[in-house]
Amino acid sequence: MTGKDSFLSNLVSTPKNFFRRELLPLLSDLRLAIALLLAIAFFSISGTVIEQGQSPAFYQANYPEHPALFGFLTWKVIQVIGLDHVYRTWWFLSIMILFGSSLTACTFTRQFPALKAARRWKFYDQPRQFEKLALSAELDRGSLSTLTQLLQQRRYKVFQEGDTLYARKGIVGRIGPIVVHASMLLILAGAIWGSITGFVAQEMVPSGETFQVKNIIEAGSWALPQVPKDWSVRVNRFWIDYTPEGRIDQFYSDLSVLDNRGQEVDHKTIHVNQPLRYKGVTFYQTDWGVAAIQVKLNNSPVLQLPMSLLDTGGRGRIWGTWIPTKPDLSEGVSLLAKDLQGTLLLYDAKGQLINTVRSGMSIDVNKVKLTITDVVGSTGLQIKADPGIPMVYAGFGLLMLGVVMSYFSHSQIWALQEGDRFYVGGRTNRAQVAFERELIDILDQLAHSKAEVPVVEAQPIA
Repeated sequence: MTGKDSFLSNLVSTPKNFFRRELLPLLSDLRLAIALLLAIAFFSISGTVIEQGQSPAFYQANYPEHPALFGFLTWKVIQVIGLDHVYRTWWFLSIMILFGSSLTACTFTRQFPALKAARRWKFYDQPRQFEKLALSAELDRGSLSTLTQLLQQRRYKVFQEGDTLYARKGIVGRIGPIVVHASMLLILAGAIWGSITGFVAQEMVPSGETFQVKNIIEAGSWALPQVPKDWSVRVNRFWIDYTPEGRIDQFYSDLSVLDNRGQEVDHKTIHVNQPLRYKGVTFYQTDWGVAAIQVKLNNSPVLQLPMSLLDTGGRGRIWGTWIPTKPDLSEGVSLLAKDLQGTLLLYDAKGQLINTVRSGMSIDVNKVKLTITDVVGSTGLQIKADPGIPMVYAGFGLLMLGVVMSYFSHSQIWALQEGDRFYVGGRTNRAQVAFERELIDILDQLAHSKAEVPVVEAQPIA
């Protein structure tokens, strides 16, 4: 090989050697995995404590510069770092990808070799080898065939070669950690996929109207294909149930999903904690409002006037509108409402209370008969799409299975028959006391025909 060929060979092999000797041990380091997991937990907590997806004005009002929360946390810090949308920031996704890489490296460098070693049987053909075991015994007589039967009764898988024997059970306990790692990778993949493809929207829709999802407040970089375009939702009816004391008990929205031809393809009445799900998009009942008031002036047709939410300085929610009482709009009255079934208040142009009225009632105002036909409510819907949720749910299910599998003890027993001496020993990775009792019981049954009780020597675990 020429010098040039040798140089090119080294150049090609250098990245591979760097990955094996430097990068792979670093990624599989338990300390790095713990540090990354703590970082994910910390920023996840921050995303729970700090409100996500709010307007800049919200953060300026709640996280002012003077005084700064904890001396440093201001609205500028929140928006520059991205703490107002933690789960979709590039650095949070990078931490999760790095943690997934660490789990993968640990699985292939530690868990798979451990499973391979556990599946490979090795016979002990020297008495001194039994001294290294956690539990060992030397009998003056023994039978490999009898020991094989006793072990098989206890669900051991037995391998025998000449005068040596090896038995194991609980290999599933070695598979458990691999399943746990796989489940965590699946959860991470689902979380990352949901972050870049999911979206959150909010809509305030009057009763009786049809809408498509448009008011998106938070979305991933690949979320556009998830936004529904070939179907819409109609709010058939919105209503509120009140308690006898007048407080809101529950509010409901009767929704229909319509295809692009206007045909109903799904229907459900939703309320809090009972959403509508259709094609991966979930509609939650989260808010309500007063959308409009329907009135008649004398014998006129029913007029629908929009209601607006008024600024009360945090002293409750009140909606208001102005009702003209003359065709040229020169006179009118103001109407206020605080709910859909309560009393409506009428004020004149000077701000004086004229009267109170309820839905279905009539009153004379400015020489005009004003009839309140209906109060139209609007439903507040939060709309979410997260394609990663099935992966996350599957990951958690797999995680529970892996944890259960990890509780199985991987027990190993060796035996050697050499002349008139019979050596037996074993070890386990957990439940040491139960394993000692099991092995002593086996030895007692082996020596049951003899008066001499076998001497068991407990050795420290190597």
